[in-house]
Amino acid sequence: MTADPASPVRTLKCVVWDLDDTLWEGVLLEGGGARLRPGVTEVLRALDERGILHSVASRNDPDAALDALRRLGVADYFLHPQIGWGAKSTSVEAVAKALNIGLDAIAFVDDDAFEREEVGFRLPQVRCIDAAEAADLAGRPEFTPEVVTADARRRRLMYRAESQRQAVQERFDGPAEEFLATLDMRLVIAEAGPDDLRRAEELTVRTHQLNTTGRTYSMAELDAFRGSPDHRLYVMRLEDRFGPYGTIGLTLLEQDGADWTIRLLLMSCRVMSRGVGGVVITFLRRLARDAGARLLAEFVPNGRNRMMYVTYRFHGFSETARDGETRLLECDLSDVPPYPDHLRVDTPGGR
Repeated sequence: MTADPASPVRTLKCVVWDLDDTLWEGVLLEGGGARLRPGVTEVLRALDERGILHSVASRNDPDAALDALRRLGVADYFLHPQIGWGAKSTSVEAVAKALNIGLDAIAFVDDDAFEREEVGFRLPQVRCIDAAEAADLAGRPEFTPEVVTADARRRRLMYRAESQRQAVQERFDGPAEEFLATLDMRLVIAEAGPDDLRRAEELTVRTHQLNTTGRTYSMAELDAFRGSPDHRLYVMRLEDRFGPYGTIGLTLLEQDGADWTIRLLLMSCRVMSRGVGGVVITFLRRLARDAGARLLAEFVPNGRNRMMYVTYRFHGFSETARDGETRLLECDLSDVPPYPDHLRVDTPGGR
């Protein structure tokens, strides 16, 4: 079956590079590795600026290969490099797991047809590319997002910051609440502006597990909500002592007289363990209480988002009605808790 020529091209999220005769010229253990192949530097930079990540799957001595990458000035581009003597497919799988992305979002570049065949056979979702084509990757549609957001441009830095957080957390000996207190977290809840719309659209499309209704919205629809007197569209940004997480949440609140309904609340899975969803609900509860409004919420189960239902229930919501798959919840506003001590919260109006 041939692909529909009008169908959109899926943008890939990560390029996993072989090293010998692919990223650099020659074989490292035979004296090669002194120079990058022509065009590779430009490709690394261009894709990185578009938010496309880089990693490594190489049969090589790990210390020698990492030293060569540093010597060539490109080591910082590569996240979770897999360097050793195992199968390349195993290395590619390890990269996907470490980055928490699907195999169908990965391209594998290697000069060796056997290695490409091995990866393609075991991981048919992965796009395998001959190293002879590497210098042209930046011109291919699957590496050219329609729009590059500010979060995308710093995606590599955010992944590096997350690796640092995880390493510190693994060494931390104590309750999770005490670890969170060491992060010096700051959550900003703000009304969405024009520059937030692309990322907001992206969040509705990509986020499933921490999404209360699963609805998706286009930029035009989100912009209409942003300008509507009956709606409030909020974005959430999080940062800590390791750096920014970027825009990690979105809330659509409909204000119909004294009835306010949360039509959508979603959070990036990257902040699942930070308790941010409950803090956003506390903000909305304060907002409704101070306005003398009744706070409702819609919830549509999708098989993966039960945690968001539990979060609603834990923060004062109870189910009052069902309409097909949609559940209507109402919140008790008689006892709204303070924000947690481990998190500084900046909100519109200081609520």
